[in-house]
Amino acid sequence: MPASRSLFIAAPFAAILLLGGCATGSVAGPATPDATADAAASGYPLTIDNCGTEVTFEAAPERVVTIKSSTLELLLALGLEDRVVGSAFSDGPVPDAYTGAASGVEALSEKVPSQEATLAAEPDLVFAGWESNLSAEGAGDRETLAKLGVATYVAPAACKGEGYMPNPLTFDEVFREFEEAGDIFGVPDAAADLVSTQRAELDAIEPNADGLTALWYSSGDETPFVGAGIGAPQMIMQAAGLENIAADVEDTWTSMGWEAIVAANPDVIVLVDAAWNTAEQKIAHLEANAATAALPAVQAKRYLVVDFPATEAGVRNVGAVASLVDQLGALG
Repeated sequence: MPASRSLFIAAPFAAILLLGGCATGSVAGPATPDATADAAASGYPLTIDNCGTEVTFEAAPERVVTIKSSTLELLLALGLEDRVVGSAFSDGPVPDAYTGAASGVEALSEKVPSQEATLAAEPDLVFAGWESNLSAEGAGDRETLAKLGVATYVAPAACKGEGYMPNPLTFDEVFREFEEAGDIFGVPDAAADLVSTQRAELDAIEPNADGLTALWYSSGDETPFVGAGIGAPQMIMQAAGLENIAADVEDTWTSMGWEAIVAANPDVIVLVDAAWNTAEQKIAHLEANAATAALPAVQAKRYLVVDFPATEAGVRNVGAVASLVDQLGALG
């Protein structure tokens, strides 16, 4: 991982702050040793190079707007639901384990919230799942929000800039991002527990050993959009023991012609189930398309299903691996 992405803690310092004025003015003395020690122990101020934008946290964020399911679910997993003042652009219902915690979170928008809607929630941080969420047409660009006193943080796995986009994404990186969030929100122990639990769950999974090839079919009819070689789909399939037919494409997602898919003849097809493009709709298209209807995987209905929120780096990835392995077992 590039050194530029490393996280560092700004050194606390004692200073004399002069408050100019008339007779009522005063001079603040140097910080006491106890105050300096407390600042160091708290882990703040904390400065992070996030997708090429330097963000400094003087204290743990208390009012957070989340954009995308991956960001909301990470905060719920860390027990931080009380700090979420609004969520937006949900990819689907939260997992059953988080339903209670999410019940009090206000939904600001079905899509990316406007800057007006975002600021109305009075956040001190906007936690975005994609860099594109933070634009003048969306929740507000990062520089403008910073001038308004609102910090911004993008899920690091979604960074697109050279030296920032994980290549490839790994579970070690996903877990590192959990720990970084724990540092930002002042809950490193909760993050450590989350990582420990998910590592144990991942280690307990026995990948399928049949040497099967797979297509990760996300969306698209005329030209399908599929999981490529360096993102979450590749990470999940590899951990499940599947060989991605688009693994040679150095991107997270890619377009792939039906002719190329037919030529690759995948043993199984992973279908992304989204409210706006369900697994059932994809099956209907595969079985109606003359070219794909002849594929042995389609004729034998060798389909595996993954919920859309599990397709992006986050707390659902390990569960997606376990689900694929279980579904492969059920296929025999």
